[in-house]
Amino acid sequence: MNTSTSAAQASDSTAFSALPLSPEMLANLQQLGYAQMTPIQAASLPLTLQGKDLIAQASTGSGKTAAFGLPMVDRLNPRWFAVQALVLCPTRELADQVATEIRRLARAQDNIKVVTVYGGVPSRNQIASLENGAHIVVGTPGRVMDLMERGKLDIGNLKTLVLDEADRMLDMGFLGDIETVVRQCPADRQTLLFSATYPEGIASLAQRFMRDPQTVKVAAQHSSNKIEQRWYEVGAREKVATVSKLLAHFRPESTIAFCNTKQQCRDVVNALQAEGFSALALFGELEQRERDEVLVQFANKSCSVLVATDVAARGLDIADLSAVINVDVTPDSEVHIHRIGRTGRGDAEGLALNLVSMDEMGSVGKIEQLQGRASQFFPVDELTPAAGGELLPPMMTIQIIGGRKEKIRAGDVMGAMCADFGYSREQIGKISVNDFSTYVAVDRKIASAACARLNGGKVKGKTVKARLL
Repeated sequence: MNTSTSAAQASDSTAFSALPLSPEMLANLQQLGYAQMTPIQAASLPLTLQGKDLIAQASTGSGKTAAFGLPMVDRLNPRWFAVQALVLCPTRELADQVATEIRRLARAQDNIKVVTVYGGVPSRNQIASLENGAHIVVGTPGRVMDLMERGKLDIGNLKTLVLDEADRMLDMGFLGDIETVVRQCPADRQTLLFSATYPEGIASLAQRFMRDPQTVKVAAQHSSNKIEQRWYEVGAREKVATVSKLLAHFRPESTIAFCNTKQQCRDVVNALQAEGFSALALFGELEQRERDEVLVQFANKSCSVLVATDVAARGLDIADLSAVINVDVTPDSEVHIHRIGRTGRGDAEGLALNLVSMDEMGSVGKIEQLQGRASQFFPVDELTPAAGGELLPPMMTIQIIGGRKEKIRAGDVMGAMCADFGYSREQIGKISVNDFSTYVAVDRKIASAACARLNGGKVKGKTVKARLL
């Protein structure tokens, strides 16, 4: 590893105009609201725009997609319909998020085509998209490798390879798939590796597949006045019951509760649901359809608590998260920093609530070392239910059978709900359109009636089937 650059050493100027980008690209960034570079962008873009290989340590929400997306788009030849860039991601959700952001960044160029490929859905539509020509492919390692082996994806003309959240791809057992894909890339490509933590596997990947990589690291520290951390010592068996006490006391509108095991996830969700909380679980064994429905409901405020393992929650970027509860303390102190960094984003303040059993105190010590401050412990008996009745999410989700394949768009659904059924825009929340389903969040007071209206009415001139999730 040749050069190490910290964010502090980055150029004094953090304006995008300080970078060697085209006037069209700078105008597009301004339109998108990109004013100042984030620390990871300021540390990495001067290097990557020179074509250097890069190892960057940065987490979800740090602005890393633009950190690799800008140099990738900058190197593209829009008139040449060949796959010139490939981004490997650990999960389908992250692949979708990354593709959406790259499409926004590429708007300054003529007709850049970005195709996503991942498992959990039939490959035929993805193959059809590739056959129509693609400049950039974003996908999960297994599906990318599968399409390459079947001769449906040719990466012989690749200029840029990105490994996004490389540590999680290794955690999920993708090392062999990644190696297979990388071996078939042209030797003179640029390789950009982004990872929140830096396990040994990353170093060996970099040694074998990168050329004289530069290293940048942005410390994932959080200001103690943005995120309030509170620690509670409880017996291992009291943890599940204590989660509902935390929720009843602090009444956060949206919470991710992290567990170290799938079984703990199940136990916490079952206990919360039994007490009337709106809680859903997210762990590795869920089918893609179930996973989609859980994520949609949490992101659109139809579910108050998402109980997840680290691997399952990786790549989720949920805006306006009120609180993070660490049901189990993670033995990896850097993972703790990334967990709590999901709250207190932007100008918002966040709450990080940590439950610790006696045998986890060693892990707390490591976290204190990394954060450079002692943990503040509070008594569990301070947790008394606050006034306000049942903690219900403000929205409910209606699933409409039919999505992109039926040419349904978010505007069609909004039109039907407002123009045809007479609801106000304020009563309709986020609308998510997948390949075969459309999910619309509605104010919970109108949910049953709105679902009935959809079943009796039309969207885009066609009758539809709808159900409340």
